[in-house]
Amino acid sequence: MKQFFAFFSSFRVLLAGDASADSVVPPSGYTARLTSFTAGAMAFLTVFALALSLATGRLADRWSDELARTSTIRISAPEGQMQAQLDAVINVLETTTGIASSRVMTDEEQRRLLEPWFGPDLPLESLPIPRLVEVFETDNGPDMEGLRQRLSAEAPGAVLDDHTRWRKPLVNAANRLRLLGMLAILLIAGSTAAMITLAAQSALAANGQVISVLRLVGARDTYIARAFVRRFTVRALLGALLGTALGMLAILLLPAAAEEGAFLTGLGFMGWHWILPMLIPPLAALVAFGATRAAAFRALSRIS
Repeated sequence: MKQFFAFFSSFRVLLAGDASADSVVPPSGYTARLTSFTAGAMAFLTVFALALSLATGRLADRWSDELARTSTIRISAPEGQMQAQLDAVINVLETTTGIASSRVMTDEEQRRLLEPWFGPDLPLESLPIPRLVEVFETDNGPDMEGLRQRLSAEAPGAVLDDHTRWRKPLVNAANRLRLLGMLAILLIAGSTAAMITLAAQSALAANGQVISVLRLVGARDTYIARAFVRRFTVRALLGALLGTALGMLAILLLPAAAEEGAFLTGLGFMGWHWILPMLIPPLAALVAFGATRAAAFRALSRIS
């Protein structure tokens, strides 16, 4: 815990700055460009990884909520027995606890369901197409096994589909995509720390003679390290601010979510989730601070 408070105390002091210490680090050069570019690019990618994670989370929740309380009954029977089978199914549903309501899908609705596979001119009247009954469940839901047994006894041509067979794989896939999005954010943070560490080590090595002179005049390693850490932290913060702004702008330009719930058109932020990308720049600065601080003290211990 003491190390935790010491870390943030150092970060607070770092933000105050020290003009004389800042002059130790060259204000330009490839390390500056590398640090800013790395932080900006990684922040840009983090915005999209975060948007992917949130979008897949919303998708999983929507699929789970919409399908968890619905089921479908498919009725297959000879032409002369279809109505009797349908009436039997409706009677079973009306007398089953846990069923909120049900309705028979019209020919037009079934035609729209089959249209993507068979085209718009499918002659339902001349084909032995099963009738579909949409079932809406209460919060508690019915006893599915008991309902299947009743349907088997009273309407042998009816088959109950509670959507579990294909609902769970879809929800699991969406949840795994959400997890991969979070993992991608962690990998981006690690890559950012690695790149900034290399840039800091390069800057320290290039200024070895300057550091030796500072030590001769009495400068402590803490003073020297602070100059490098502050400069690289500020560079990372500014680069991450630009990358985050560009990422949020790109997200705004994506198509809005479709009513059908299409995944790629729903990739974005909604409501208070727009606040989350704004946390990326300060977090990038913290990553740069920790990585540069550790690299600086390691490098200073090797410079004679």
